[in-house]
Amino acid sequence: MALKELVKSSDLAIDLATAFDASPNPYVLLYPDLRVAGMNQAYLDVTHSRREDILGQPLFGAFDSGPGKEAPENVRQVRTSMEKAISTRRPDHLAVVKFSIPRDLPEGGRVFEDRFWSATHTPVLNKDGEVVMLLQHTTDITELERLRKLSATDSGGAISALDAMIGGGLLARAQHVQEDNRRLATERNRLTDMFMQAPGFIAVLSGPDHRFELFNEAYRRLTDHRELAGKTVAQALPEVVPQGYIDMLDTVFETGEPVEGRGSLLRLQAVPGGPFEDAYVDFIYQPIREDGGKIVGIFVQGHDVTDNVLATQRQKLMIDELNHRVKNTLATVQSIAMQTARSHTDPRAFAESFQARLLSLSHTHDLLTRSHWEGADLRDILRHETEAHETHRISANGPPVPLGPAFALSLGMIFHELATNAAKYGALSAPGGRVLVDWSIADQTDRRLIIEWRETGGPTVAVPERRGFGTRMIERNVRHDLAGEVDLRYLDSGLNARITVPLDRAVP
Repeated sequence: MALKELVKSSDLAIDLATAFDASPNPYVLLYPDLRVAGMNQAYLDVTHSRREDILGQPLFGAFDSGPGKEAPENVRQVRTSMEKAISTRRPDHLAVVKFSIPRDLPEGGRVFEDRFWSATHTPVLNKDGEVVMLLQHTTDITELERLRKLSATDSGGAISALDAMIGGGLLARAQHVQEDNRRLATERNRLTDMFMQAPGFIAVLSGPDHRFELFNEAYRRLTDHRELAGKTVAQALPEVVPQGYIDMLDTVFETGEPVEGRGSLLRLQAVPGGPFEDAYVDFIYQPIREDGGKIVGIFVQGHDVTDNVLATQRQKLMIDELNHRVKNTLATVQSIAMQTARSHTDPRAFAESFQARLLSLSHTHDLLTRSHWEGADLRDILRHETEAHETHRISANGPPVPLGPAFALSLGMIFHELATNAAKYGALSAPGGRVLVDWSIADQTDRRLIIEWRETGGPTVAVPERRGFGTRMIERNVRHDLAGEVDLRYLDSGLNARITVPLDRAVP
């Protein structure tokens, strides 16, 4: 008959609590935080404690050394064994541990006596496999220890070889095993700490389905701190399946050949069905073999190099953009030189006009450099191109309009030509002349930028007999570079230029 059936039968109704309390071996039941949950009478007897004094109290409360102080070695041994049993969910054994136990004297008083114990710590699990209790079972092996010591000092042969073997050799071997296990545990903990703190991501995958057995904090950060323990890669990171990473793991497991990736794109989803976030990784998959050479898992190691890859991409883009700008700038300079030469037969006049136009181009370049070539505002462009003139005679009125680099360069050249023309022949050539520059954005659905350049108070102007380079440059820049329209009107009050361009081409 099974034990459960015996317990349930009416004629053998066993009180397990009474049986626990009647055991001659000391038992103590602990919560996972090592507070006392229960104990039997043998434990109270051997520790000279009262149930009401220790129930619910920390087991090691009496040994608390305070901050900065280390607990006694025997306390550390017991605590380490208990914590190991809780973390691994498996029983852990201490072969030998020494404690001083109080003993009452017949004539009165109390002394402390060194006693040696062998302890077993067994985790109690719930149906979900979580540790809810820890049971400590101790056996007093003091007499064996004394027999071992006596056999080591007995020179007259009073102790038999059998007693020496039982009392000495067996116990000594148990102590050696315990010390070896302790050293191994210390080394393992040190390696585990190094593993967890490594700056690169590391994981250990077991079996042909690549199940997560171990992973460090860097790997958790890379995978958005998902639940990985005990899951396969396909279960924990389903979005990487179509990206070929599972296939690479399969190849390593089947062939035993490492697989390495450099700057490999890894696309992850923080939530299922959510947007992808791109990361770039350097990694290597290496097989893990048993002593016989059989592959049992894969060691994953790598670094998140997203910042480096993006920086390299930005650098390449900037170099390509720079090459493009240099070519465009040289083409612009060549065009300015050729058109200026056609308009000026005198070398001195050519040099002055050509230099002025190059300075205009340079002014806008300086403005764009300050914003790392992300763009410039229309008002700033106007101010830079007209600052060589009396700026108090130039009135600017309009909303902020951010412009892209190409648009800014073209508009800068236009403002330069208009200001130069005004200084030579128009409003700025007369003491009382003024220039009014207004701009606005029309039609919010099909947004268009409208710029009005109006000169007043200057000499009377007339339609020129021939179109000079300045006029041709303004018309070419507006119509070709800005895909807009320009209307130049020569009124009695001065030049009036109306420029209309689509704003979607102007925005950075």
